[in-house]
Amino acid sequence: MPNLEHPAYPAATLLRLESLVPCRESQVSMLLSIFGERQQFTFPSIFIYGHKSSGKTYVMQTLLNTLQLPHVFVNCVEYFTSRLLLEEILIQLQNCSSETKHASRMLCDTFNDFVRLFKQAVASQDLQDQTLYIVLDRAEQLREMEANILPAFLRLQELTDRNVTVVLLSEIVWELFRPSTGCFEPFTLYFPDYSIGHLQKILSHNHPPEYSADFYAAYINILLGVFYMVCRDLKELQHLAALNFSKYCEPVVRGEANERDTRKLWKNIEPHLKKAMQTVYLREISSSQWERLQCADGEPGQLKGLSAHAHVELPYYSKFLLIAAYLASYNPVRTDKRFFLKHHGKIKKTSFMKKHEKTSNHLLGPKPFPLDRLLAILYSIVDNRVAPTANIFSQITSLVTLQLLSLVGHNDQLDGPRYKCTVSLDFIRAIARTVNFDIIKYLYDFL
Repeated sequence: MPNLEHPAYPAATLLRLESLVPCRESQVSMLLSIFGERQQFTFPSIFIYGHKSSGKTYVMQTLLNTLQLPHVFVNCVEYFTSRLLLEEILIQLQNCSSETKHASRMLCDTFNDFVRLFKQAVASQDLQDQTLYIVLDRAEQLREMEANILPAFLRLQELTDRNVTVVLLSEIVWELFRPSTGCFEPFTLYFPDYSIGHLQKILSHNHPPEYSADFYAAYINILLGVFYMVCRDLKELQHLAALNFSKYCEPVVRGEANERDTRKLWKNIEPHLKKAMQTVYLREISSSQWERLQCADGEPGQLKGLSAHAHVELPYYSKFLLIAAYLASYNPVRTDKRFFLKHHGKIKKTSFMKKHEKTSNHLLGPKPFPLDRLLAILYSIVDNRVAPTANIFSQITSLVTLQLLSLVGHNDQLDGPRYKCTVSLDFIRAIARTVNFDIIKYLYDFL
């Protein structure tokens, strides 16, 4: 027996709609009740909210497209000003008809202009006898626009005297939207998060044709058992499922196990899922790189410069400043002549290292250094001449703000500020690779 029933739409259409929106039947049924028949007036505005990846956008798009209801769908992040937003709504409205597919852009500076042009567009497209739906995705961006935009959209049906419903999709609750001056209250509808059973059903829905549904469902069950506590984002879970399925199938492909040998399949996939736990949400590497890494049985950190903890975007000279700070923190002062002076003469390694050969500066931690030593090392390791401008000093301050350097003591010291470098060896090696600098050659501990 189908869950969705409505006298205005054929049963076959509702059955197809139900198959396209699994685990959201109650929300779709509520929306169908609110929408009513095509020609009926419905709520002037509907506010749909819920966490990310709870199906708000997908359900609305699927519902409107399957029932072939006239609608306009606009993302408020993409059209981030009121003028861009209003003009895009008018352009899509002109394109609702099959006769006009390439509408010219209209100038719409104020909401009064929008109301006037909206009435003209509705009349020209012959939409007076059915409800038009304007869906504003990521509607929280409306709060950043002019103060009259949100209240006007909520009362658009009244302002235009047309059969139009505005649907707002947002990740935040209505109480954070409501203006302090008051406004028309929309009908609110909550989309709850998917439960683990819902995720299991949705992810198992599109299984590869070459494998049985039970085999893929067992894989999804394992995947959710590992990731559900740290990630409930449906899109991220779909990405992880697609990324790791080939590894799960390897014992079956090689003939070492059959589809029902769950223990062997789990033993094969377990270490790879643990590696994938380190990259949830980060997108540090592409899917093809991850697959190559899986084939090589390597660690994610072996991809040079791709670990989130060993890579950061910095300006060109800030990278050299950080490298110079690391060298100043972990190299003794007496070694600067050896590493950074071009004509330092011959220094025997044995006599040079004899006094502290058993002490590792990396085990002792970073040492503070003065500003003039930092700049002296910087001028030595940078190929072209760097003038000590305000730009360089501001970049040092930025590194302190980012907590890549720490300021030791106070700014008002007579002998100048002293700093410490707080980054790890893996971090600085990744930074050095981006500027083709071999930092190991300049570290005293690796002589």
